[in-house]
This record gives sequence, C-alpha cells and structure tokens, in this order.
Amino acid sequence: MTRRPRLPSWTASLTWKAAAFLAVICCGLAALLGILVHVSVTNQTVREARERALTRLDEATDAFRAGGRLGPGAALDPPGLPASLRALAAGGQRGTMVGSHDTHPTMWAAGPAADGKALAVEIDYSQGARTIDGLDQAILGSSVLAIGATLLVGAFAVTRVTRRLHTTARVARKISAGDLDARVGDPRTRDPARHQDEVAAVAGALDSMASSLQARILTEQRFTADVAHELRTPLTGLHAAAELLPPGRPTELVRDRVAALRTLTEDLLEISRLDARSEHVDLDATWLGPVAERVVRASGTGTGVVVARDVCVVTDRRRLERVLGNLVANAHRHGGPPVELTVDGPVITVRDHGEGYPDYLVEHGPQRFRTEGGAKGHGLGLTIALGQAEILGARLLFTNAPDGGALATLTLPYEEPVD
Repeated sequence: MTRRPRLPSWTASLTWKAAAFLAVICCGLAALLGILVHVSVTNQTVREARERALTRLDEATDAFRAGGRLGPGAALDPPGLPASLRALAAGGQRGTMVGSHDTHPTMWAAGPAADGKALAVEIDYSQGARTIDGLDQAILGSSVLAIGATLLVGAFAVTRVTRRLHTTARVARKISAGDLDARVGDPRTRDPARHQDEVAAVAGALDSMASSLQARILTEQRFTADVAHELRTPLTGLHAAAELLPPGRPTELVRDRVAALRTLTEDLLEISRLDARSEHVDLDATWLGPVAERVVRASGTGTGVVVARDVCVVTDRRRLERVLGNLVANAHRHGGPPVELTVDGPVITVRDHGEGYPDYLVEHGPQRFRTEGGAKGHGLGLTIALGQAEILGARLLFTNAPDGGALATLTLPYEEPVD
C-alpha cells in the first residue's frame, strides 16, 4: 500500500488556506471579467470594422455596376481573398472575415460580381488588433495587481484572526499544563455593548471555563487542606493513646490503623501544599548513586540498585529521596519481585516484574484515590511523586516494560560538564 506524499506543515495553517482560497477566487473572477471584457471589446471592434468594410463594398459595387473606378482596397478576385469568403461570394452572397494580407491583419468584405467573380474590399485591421492586444495586456496587468492587493489585504485580515486564535490556543495549553491563572483577555469580551465575533466568543468561553475550573479546584484544595489540618490534632492524641494500650493483637491492629490514618493525613497535607504551589526547592549538588542506595536502605525492601553511570546534579535531595521512596514503595506494594532501581546518568528508573501499571495510569498519569482492582492504598504515592518531580523540574513517565512489569522513569535536569 503506497502512502500519499505528506504536505509541509505550513500548509495546514489557516492563513495559508485562506490565502489559497482568496487566490483561487481572485484568479477565477479576474479570468471571468477578463474574458467578458475581451469578448465585448473584440465584438465591438470587429463590428465597427465590418460596418466600414460593408460600406466600402457597397460603394465598390455601385462603382462596378456604373463602370467606374472601384476605389482603394477594392478589386475583383484579389489574390489574398480567403477561399471560404471567395466561395461565399461566388454563390451569390455577401460576407466579411478577419484575415491577414501581407502579414497584416485585414478585414475582408466580399460580394458577387459578373461572371461568377467576387468583388472584394480589404480594410487595414491593424489598429483594431493592436487595441485588442493592448486591452488584453491591460487586463492581465490589472488582474495581477488586483490579485496581489487582495491577497495582501486578505492575509492581513486573516493574520489578525489567526493571531487571536493562536493566543487562545496558547492559553488553553497553559491551563492544561496547570497554569489556572492564564487568561486570553480579549478586549472585545470586556465591553458587553460591543459586538463580538466568533473568536472573541471562544476566548470569552475559555476564560469563563478557566475561572470556573480554578474556583472549583481552589475549593477542593482548601477543603483537602482543612480536613487534613483538622484531623492532624486528634490523630496525634489518638496515636499517643494507642501507645498506652496494653500489648496484644487488638493493640497492634489499632496502632496499625492509626499509623495508616496518620500517613494518609500527611499525604493529604503534602498534596495540598503541592497544589498550592507554595513549595520551594533547596538546591544543592547531589550524586545520584549514593541517594539511590540511601533510599533503598531506608525502605528496607531489599531492592536491587544498579549504578550504570553516576553523575552529580543540582537538585533538592530531600524531594528527590521522597520521589524515589514513593516509587520503590509503590513497586513493592503493587508490583512483583524483583524490584530494580537503576541510575544511568541523570535518568533513574524503578522497575518491578508484576502486571504493570493500569492503562488509565499510563495514559493519563496517577489519579488520587484511584487504584486498580483490589489493590491496597489510596493512589496518593505516585501523585506525590509526580508533583515533587515537577517542582524539581524533572520529568516522570509511567510505562510498562515490553517483557512485563511497571517501569517508572525519572529524568532530572542535567548539563554535561564541559572539559
């Protein structure tokens, strides 16, 4: 199956399409008007030349019948007379034809004479031919100028519209990236009495949607932060009371649930801080190999560490350890052994050999309080890891390995040292 040749990317722009449309319309109108003017002027010029030729032919016919001189340009069976016109005159009819005589445009008029001969008159048609040629050139030149001017004006008008569309699209992308303060701010939407075009309507709808979305998200963030803060104090007292319970299986269950609830509360507080974008990084030069080994030791999971190439990056070590710790914990909680943490330059990967990430997570990223099937947890670990990675300016991708297992890839900002 042969693939169609792909057009350049600039041909997809609205400006190019509008310019092409205007060019086709202008060329069509110019051609139509040019043909109409050409035909009209040509018919008028030929008609005037025909009338003069027929008038001369009447005069020559009268002179021929009176036995006088035929006059200039009149003759019996002249050698340059077109054969079709000669045959028409020989048949007893009169007619005219534009032809050439001695390479000059000529208007011929012929009628019947005695003995089957043709009486013909020729009139110089050079002036009429030059008039038509000059008119054609004028039509062509004016058409080119008109098309060029129309394209310039059309391109200017379309560019103004497309520039506003590009601004709207850029703001929409900013909102999708998390910048909820981004607005188009089209001046046409600020004055209700001013008529709005379609672009202004789209910009106004986008701004309204962004404001509504921002209000809803801020309300959710405040609610999450308030709940977490309100739970923190009683949980602290509950944790202290659980420590005073006598040893036993019920006490262990209570302490385990209290610890899980405290962890959830701390995660909610951290997420609320990440959502509020109030976190600040404490940058320092950090070697990634020792950080990876320290994270694995702290997790106590026995995760394998492979340092293919160790590098020193400028980052916030505490936040980096938080990201790697959450990835390792998630791999052990939801994946299958063995779990491997690999450092290869500024790229750190955490891989397990379980069933892999769910499709929704690979496609849309982690979602709060959503876990696949009967998996334990609240879906906050990967959400926190992704938020902390964004603060570090790193890129965190969630994929599945070709041979099975979940694969998290963290790429940190790094510049190769110059020797």
